[in-house]
Amino acid sequence: MAYAEVIRVKGTVQGVGFRPFVWQLAEQLKITGDVNNDAEGVLIHAWAAKATLDNFAELIVSQHPPLAIVESIQRLPLQPQDQIQAAAPSNFKIIASKNGQTATGVVADAATCPACLQELFDKNNRRYGYPFTNCTHCGPRYSIIKSIPYDRGNTSMARFQQCPSCLQEYDDPSNRRFHAQPNACAECGPTLWLEDNAGIKQSELVNHHAIARAAELIKCGAIIAIKGIGGFHLAVDPSHTQAVDTLRERKHRYGKPLALMAKDEQQIAQYCELNQQQVDLLNNPAAPVVLLKLKPQTNLT
Repeated sequence: MAYAEVIRVKGTVQGVGFRPFVWQLAEQLKITGDVNNDAEGVLIHAWAAKATLDNFAELIVSQHPPLAIVESIQRLPLQPQDQIQAAAPSNFKIIASKNGQTATGVVADAATCPACLQELFDKNNRRYGYPFTNCTHCGPRYSIIKSIPYDRGNTSMARFQQCPSCLQEYDDPSNRRFHAQPNACAECGPTLWLEDNAGIKQSELVNHHAIARAAELIKCGAIIAIKGIGGFHLAVDPSHTQAVDTLRERKHRYGKPLALMAKDEQQIAQYCELNQQQVDLLNNPAAPVVLLKLKPQTNLT
């Protein structure tokens, strides 16, 4: 009779690609069983040699997905009488989430990951220019959830039915969008649009076309209000003195610093001094605001 264990993983382990990560590990190690989300975290039933399961548990802790936080891992042998009732399965599978008293967390929203950014700017990719691109390694989490477990039906994405292409990704454990609850594309997901200051919608400008027009307006000195998941961001060209002065006057922020955004680390380095710690913070999935020292003669309002 094969050795079997029940493995309980607690922490921030939902909505971060944890189940497909476990599935892939199990496939590599020839472990059979199952994994599911429940109100306490992630629950695994695993059949293999004891040494294999030892390695399995170590890899779960050391190689977990980048947004996951493993607080604890508990392992209990599956008792012989339980093994008789649940004979060793022939494969490893991901099963549906279970409800219960909540004792797990959901990861905070994360900045767009490199893989999604590459798709975003690839004209041959079906998500080219789609502003709501995400996967299990990035995108909204906490701001869209309504209840635990973190499943699509418990988020604000429930009303958006995935198109066949997105659904194929969502159902494929080997895909980085497997059970990425905000998964969507321009065919089936939310749409971004542009309105003027009278609230009139520019119907011909949606998604990346709306963004391109907003960028043009910013270059001309306009103030753009960008509605995000957690509120509004007011954007102006920092080199446009009149636009910045107008924004400061309207917001009564005459001396308080305004956050600056840049395309990438290289662009930031043109204006600011950077050390490795600051570079690491700028590349952190949390995308924090980082205080930097301007280089001499840098002309920003």
